[in-house]
Amino acid sequence: MVKRVLILGAGGRDFHNFNVYFRDNPEYRVVAFLQTQIPGIAGRRYPPSLAGRLYPDGIPILSMDRLEEIARGYNVDEAYLSYSDLTYDELGNIMSQVLAAGLDFKILGPRETMIESIKPVIAVTGVKTGAGKSSVSREIARILMSKGYRVGIVRHPMAYGDLEKMTVEVFRSFDDLDKYNATIEEREEYEHYLEMGLKVYAGVDYGKLLRIVESENDLILWDGGNNDWPFYKPHYMITVADAMRPGVEVKSYPGEVNFRMADAIIINKVDQATPDKVRIVEENARRINPKAKISHARSEVVADKPELIKGRRVLVIEDSPTVTHGGAPYAAGYVAAMKYGGEVVDPRPYATMFFQKIYEKYPHMGPVLPSTGYTRDQLRELEETIRRVPADVVILGTPSDITKLIKIDKPVVRVKFRVKIVKGPSIEELVEEFLEKTMLK
Repeated sequence: MVKRVLILGAGGRDFHNFNVYFRDNPEYRVVAFLQTQIPGIAGRRYPPSLAGRLYPDGIPILSMDRLEEIARGYNVDEAYLSYSDLTYDELGNIMSQVLAAGLDFKILGPRETMIESIKPVIAVTGVKTGAGKSSVSREIARILMSKGYRVGIVRHPMAYGDLEKMTVEVFRSFDDLDKYNATIEEREEYEHYLEMGLKVYAGVDYGKLLRIVESENDLILWDGGNNDWPFYKPHYMITVADAMRPGVEVKSYPGEVNFRMADAIIINKVDQATPDKVRIVEENARRINPKAKISHARSEVVADKPELIKGRRVLVIEDSPTVTHGGAPYAAGYVAAMKYGGEVVDPRPYATMFFQKIYEKYPHMGPVLPSTGYTRDQLRELEETIRRVPADVVILGTPSDITKLIKIDKPVVRVKFRVKIVKGPSIEELVEEFLEKTMLK
């Protein structure tokens, strides 16, 4: 009997799970993708060209709010959770909604969803968005490049646009950001690699993408999104934990999965956390993953124009996933404002309607503005909110230079984190272990 299923996602893992498990599988019919977390991406359709022969009309992409209605109206049997960055409370709530709607609740694991590569794969994952994966990934890329390897950077998908056009994407230059109409969130993750002269691979169909990556590179660096596990089976996996949020490594899904699977754990932000917080994370690591190597790292914030911050009223803009569904109250921008003596202006009283709703949805957020801008309308609201805030300077904690997308009527200071290991194996030593394991050394 053919089972009718819903895939619960957020424009990334959901499509991947469909491609590798459900597409062309006669035992299942996917009724719809139900999406959440990312504003403004529901109401589309997974196109027939990606959906395969069983779905000549494609598959509707609808809002998670319609779970009960669709489950009842289409006689759905099962719902598959296919997105990340959830606390266990949130995971339990979703499971309860699914079960109350009369469906079986299921999750596809790494064995069913990881694709094996013929090239060596090193993966960087996190226990939660905002832990500091990007700075670790950049350092790994730099080390591998210095050793003469061609490194293919594969990013977790952010499939929010035209899915057919996004099937496989190769970003070779900054011009490709415009070619693919990259969102702020995508630019946040791609720009620093392009600055290093590296290509970035992303898209929707990671099976097709893998063949391109393998043909052009010696090895693959999987740079994970949110706290999801890799789409490609890693030969070596580094998980970044957050000393500022002790306990999240054993209280988040699938962050704890990454924490348990890791060959090496980097406890980041030890310079910002108390010794007790660092100790909690390290004890959890030794308790549930005793095989993993453990390092402590500082996240050093650097500003390109620190002289513009001291004594000035500053508006801090942080990368959206970190301070929204990532659960962090602030990130690099706020840390820089404090470090360089700025007076942070709270943007919440000046927010447009769209951002008011975001602040209501994420009440944990501090006095910072998330860089949310998935659509042209959202970018206009971001621009208007920035204009309204009575600040002298804007601090961009987002890695993306959003001045290329919107007009900012104030001086801009760009900041970023740089990771520095202060205890335990260095990143270079971890890379050496990966190379030895894959016999590339």
